[in-house]
Amino acid sequence: MNKYNELTKEELIKLVTKQDKELDSKKYGLIWDREKEPEQVVLDCENNLPILERVKDKEIKTNDSDDNIFIEGDNYHSLTVLNYTHKGKIDFIYIDPPYNTGKKDEWKYNDRYIDENDSYRHAKWLNMMEKRLELARNLLKEGGVIFISIGEQEVSNLNLLCGKIFRHENFLTIISRISKTASDKGNHFAPSCDYVICYAKNISCIDTSNFYDEVDEDLYTKEDKKGIYRDDIALYQSGLDPMRGCNNQRYYILCPDGSLVIPPGNNFPSEKKEASHVKPETKEDKVWRWTFTTYLKQKDLLVFKETKTSPLLNPNGKQAKYNIYTKSYLEERRDKGTKPRNFLVDKKFLNRRGSDYLKTLGLDFPYSKPKELIDHLIRIAHIPNDAIILDFFAGSGTTGEAVLDLNNEDKGNRKFILCTNNEGEIAEEVCYPRIEKIIDGYTKQAKKIEKIKGLGGNLQYFKTAVIPVERIDNINDKQRHELTEKAGQMIAIKENAFNEIEMSDWYQIFESRDKKRKTAIYFREDMGKFEELMKKIKNEKTTLYVFSYGRIDKKLFKYLDKNIMIEDIPEPILEIYTEINLTLKDKLL
Repeated sequence: MNKYNELTKEELIKLVTKQDKELDSKKYGLIWDREKEPEQVVLDCENNLPILERVKDKEIKTNDSDDNIFIEGDNYHSLTVLNYTHKGKIDFIYIDPPYNTGKKDEWKYNDRYIDENDSYRHAKWLNMMEKRLELARNLLKEGGVIFISIGEQEVSNLNLLCGKIFRHENFLTIISRISKTASDKGNHFAPSCDYVICYAKNISCIDTSNFYDEVDEDLYTKEDKKGIYRDDIALYQSGLDPMRGCNNQRYYILCPDGSLVIPPGNNFPSEKKEASHVKPETKEDKVWRWTFTTYLKQKDLLVFKETKTSPLLNPNGKQAKYNIYTKSYLEERRDKGTKPRNFLVDKKFLNRRGSDYLKTLGLDFPYSKPKELIDHLIRIAHIPNDAIILDFFAGSGTTGEAVLDLNNEDKGNRKFILCTNNEGEIAEEVCYPRIEKIIDGYTKQAKKIEKIKGLGGNLQYFKTAVIPVERIDNINDKQRHELTEKAGQMIAIKENAFNEIEMSDWYQIFESRDKKRKTAIYFREDMGKFEELMKKIKNEKTTLYVFSYGRIDKKLFKYLDKNIMIEDIPEPILEIYTEINLTLKDKLL
């Protein structure tokens, strides 16, 4: 009853009314006990502002590729920060949360291990997962996907929870995986498998061909020496419903003869030029499966074929001369079967592959998933080769290595974000050393000593920290200044510009790895040093974050060069943090 003692009469009435409505309205779904002891790390965020501090001596640089991100700390803090830096930017999430089997050292809640004797362990586990999955959903792109490994103890509960958070209509499948073969434990059956729950952020933005692996050589023409075409996978998908997202996916594509084409519909871009786009107005306005920015990056993968039956239109609304397909290489699809199966029986997916492999790196961690599993999941999702991949239960870092492997294989530029606490020194003694070895190279610990060449790559290492405040939705001026001055590393992540070239009491300047972009932060309301900063970023493409006690009037900066884009600080961070905490408080009530 302690948590109700401080509530006002109005808040108690609201609580009772809400619970009555929930009981009346719940027709299908999952109902569980709400938290009797809310997570302290979550409650702390009502009076603390999560930030990130960079650990410079753990930075890894080997080449000119984009930086990967490693965040050490509670993943609730990490996800809160990422809601500012990466909202709507993540293509693919894989997590391997605790299975909640009842083992006494499996997972903690409020700094206490939860074992099978805790009568509320399932409810505590669900409450822990719900808060993190809701934050994770915000991070996914509309066409993003999430894969969650889980055991039989919580697979049903987790699927219903995901149905609530991601909505049941966005369910993709549950993959069964043979995880071990020699076990004879269990009272009635020998447990040999676990599961991977798969959901889309918005299933209408997932092209069905993205989950299609059939190889039929009769469907290929061998006219291109560089590769082999696949005629049955069109860029245009008539089943895609643009009224549930995909607002940047109706645009003109330039054909070889200089003409423009667009999917069927009634709404056309105002400008008749390549990549000119328009938001669909009705379900009649069909869309491409790529955004116009992805098209501009990957248009070399398109195949144009003249046909009298093209479903596409020209700018005048007439039937187009061309139909468009995506290029695919037979080698990349060989031996993959038809559409990916929702069961995995290959020995390469067994758990022991993961732990045995770590031993060859000189690392000891008994619960590592085999990297072949994450590799397989990324492949079947067919995300772009410049995708951002998140794992916020990173454990031993398997996801990071899988991404590095794929980039090395196909010269992709995928980036990973790994979030892990340091319970049992797992961040410092397992996860980070593993990524470091894979990037830099290592000596293989096996029967035969072998030098393994590193795959290359770059890594930025951060730790979570907090700025104490009285109330997150009512901070004072001093705390606003403190947040602005300490938000630099978060902004560096947001802008993908990590090279700090100057730091003073008035401003901070970062530069991108290719030195083509700058990011600057002006800390003060006093503009005494503003012109000094302007001289240092003159003629440079710069995103400039300007301190304000609220939202600033960007028109006041119209006199600046067009290469400078103005952003607010710290108000956007505070708005996101306040929204997260108000949503949480409403749930707790």
